[in-house]
Amino acid sequence: MAQSLAEILVHVVFSTMNREPVLSDDVRDELHAYGGFVENHGGALLKAGSVSDHVHLLISHPRTCSPSALVGQIKVGTTLWLKSKTPTLADFHWQAGYGMFSISPSHRKALERYIGAQAEHHRTVTFQDEFRRLLDRYGVSADERYLWD
Repeated sequence: MAQSLAEILVHVVFSTMNREPVLSDDVRDELHAYGGFVENHGGALLKAGSVSDHVHLLISHPRTCSPSALVGQIKVGTTLWLKSKTPTLADFHWQAGYGMFSISPSHRKALERYIGAQAEHHRTVTFQDEFRRLLDRYGVSADERYLWD
């Protein structure tokens, strides 16, 4: 085959440092609309959603970039953008880690709805509880001592 093709859908989740509730509604709306960090690597940001302390991304993962490199570029780029956008975010940082989970194309619409309903969802569920549920749902084991920075 002369051409390399892939469709790898992933759900990416990461938090602000120490889950600080610093992402205001107006900043998040602009942040969600900016998919250039993914597109620069040959992927596509399909859906973004967040609350004040964390983000969820549905990404068509680029076939030529490692997961850690992609998330690293997303975090670096959005950190610089956030710091330049709002003076109150001059000391902003994302948490060191992230969760990335593969999803079936048949689950895409459900995940898009879930990501879009983050504000409603987090009226009753904390980020930590949500992340534990995601780990359980995707069959990922983790040591709690290293999950929360």
